[in-house]
Amino acid sequence: MIASKSYRWTDTRLGIMTILLLAVVGGSARAEDNVLDSLQLHGFLSQALILTDDNDFFGPSSRDDGSFKFTEIGANVSLRPHEDVLVAAQVLSRRAGGDGSEASPELDYGLIDYQIQSSQRRNFGIQVGRFKNPFGFYNQTRDVAFTRPSILLPQSIYFDRTRSLGLAGDGISLYHEERLQAGTVRTQVGFGRTRIEEDVDRTLGLDRFPGSLEADTSAIGQVRYEHDGGRIITALSAASANADYDSPGAIPGDGDFHFQPWVLSFQYNQEKWSLTAEYALRTLELKGFNSFPDKDKTGESWYVQYTRRFLDDWQWLVRYDSLVNDRNDRDGEAFEASGAGPAHSQFAKDVTLGLQWTPHPRLMLAGEYHNVDGTGWLPTQDNPDPTETSRYWNMVLFQLSLRF
Repeated sequence: MIASKSYRWTDTRLGIMTILLLAVVGGSARAEDNVLDSLQLHGFLSQALILTDDNDFFGPSSRDDGSFKFTEIGANVSLRPHEDVLVAAQVLSRRAGGDGSEASPELDYGLIDYQIQSSQRRNFGIQVGRFKNPFGFYNQTRDVAFTRPSILLPQSIYFDRTRSLGLAGDGISLYHEERLQAGTVRTQVGFGRTRIEEDVDRTLGLDRFPGSLEADTSAIGQVRYEHDGGRIITALSAASANADYDSPGAIPGDGDFHFQPWVLSFQYNQEKWSLTAEYALRTLELKGFNSFPDKDKTGESWYVQYTRRFLDDWQWLVRYDSLVNDRNDRDGEAFEASGAGPAHSQFAKDVTLGLQWTPHPRLMLAGEYHNVDGTGWLPTQDNPDPTETSRYWNMVLFQLSLRF
């Protein structure tokens, strides 16, 4: 996992890119064949239009003609300087509401993958650098629209309002794949530093103070089993993300942040349809601050999703998605009574209908409708005053996606 504030190139990022460059140059010098033969370049672009009747999502979606402030542009490169070594990196520019500053290009992932063992029965290897976190079914490919079942992933599991926290990590990742008679077991464990950026500060309410969250050592892991060629897929993901709050004064004072999610995933696939469900428990702790008491709460998230493929290049989807920030205060009444904000900011129930059309492998058009009760995953940068938000709201999205 990783440490970065804002979108500056930190020493960590420069170090990773230096390692990647040395690996490519060194590998090229030693290779007997032309290493550039293994070079692969790919890219993608997505642009969405978002319309809401109340509240704002990724820009002024409830006003005028909606919001076009949801744009994703990425380019990735991979190279094999040796048959057991893969060097890969991706740069991403992503605008999701706000003032547009988040659209600055950044390193999405950049790693050296060394495959220690490879045979018909098993693979074992190590990744060093910035790796995408193995979390649930969709986290490692969430930035590419063609890999998502819908324009927005289930927000109860794959938060966009605190996206940086679970996206990727700087450190070391070990992976293992074992092919059995009935299926395949895949395991990945990562150690390093969690990613803490401005979206996490805003959601925790720490952005109003002069201090900052600094990432600490964290860990993440997943065990995944695919049965009968992927007809049934199950996975268990867990993480421990830690950070220290460095305060320049007594307000709010130094403190500790700890986040520990557990996600159980299940998918059943047939030729024309798929059924997917994921369930998560999320423990969040804020301790040691002078300005407010210690917080320790466990949230609950789950969704059930059905997708149907038809006419070769069409797919429709229906999904129910549920989020509760505190299992001991499911309706948010105790939260509101404390004066912390409206009750509906502590939960969200979302019914989604979606449609995708892929007339060409490099082109996809998508549309979807959300009927939402609650604002538990509403982006705080687009809705700075939670008391002005509406509990019941609707959202329509359209998206054009290209890739090469």
